[in-house]
Amino acid sequence: MGSLGGGVCARRPRFLCLHGFRTSGEIMRKQVVGKWPAEVTARLDLVFPDAPFPAEGKSDVEGIFDPPYYEWFQCNKGYTEYRNLDKCFDYVEELMIREGPFDGLMGFSRGSVLSAALVGLQQQGLALARLPKIKFLVIISGARFRGLHTVAEKPYANKINIPSLHFLGTAIFPTSELRACTIAKSVAGSTCDTDFLKNDGEKLIESFVDPFIIRHPKGHTVPRLIDEKSLEVMSCFLDKMEKEISGHSSTEADAPADVEEK
Repeated sequence: MGSLGGGVCARRPRFLCLHGFRTSGEIMRKQVVGKWPAEVTARLDLVFPDAPFPAEGKSDVEGIFDPPYYEWFQCNKGYTEYRNLDKCFDYVEELMIREGPFDGLMGFSRGSVLSAALVGLQQQGLALARLPKIKFLVIISGARFRGLHTVAEKPYANKINIPSLHFLGTAIFPTSELRACTIAKSVAGSTCDTDFLKNDGEKLIESFVDPFIIRHPKGHTVPRLIDEKSLEVMSCFLDKMEKEISGHSSTEADAPADVEEK
């Protein structure tokens, strides 16, 4: 088992963290940093921006977390038709240029849908073209895009071959009316054992090569990392990232300097 204390690494892996539906960067910061052990978050450099669009309706976390609330894009109830995806992609790219460089993306719920799709599209040259390739991915209650839109198939046409960590909650009740209750209870930290994206998350995992997976009983939420198995998987994922970053830094340091010919 890897040590959560970590080894010698040139720097911490830097992640842009994309929050859930109609929440905010500050809310996700509380969900992640407030729940994960300091031994884990100390090994990560996490940036929590707000999505580009103010929430167009009621937030499921209203009364639990303070506003303002934001959303990355808009879609219909069946998650098959989308608005403002191109603007969203451009916004994330500009963020990563301005605040970067970043090693990875981390997403929760709708932010995880977006994160996974962006990585798949970038690997095919269809998004984030002005950025270096994203090297790592953390998906918390994730899913694939649905519908007939290009984004529903293109990101997953080829297996995504980067180190990725996926958090999956327990099985769902297949009734859409439970969605708001499920989110609200899970975010608040009360007892809730359903994740309406569970089946979608399982399908998303099939799009990745050798994913790390943490399964937990707490439904649609950012889970606390308190059991030994979850901590072991997280430690292995952190070790892998740090090894890759250190190896890359060593290669750069050992590369011969360009010499101007005379």
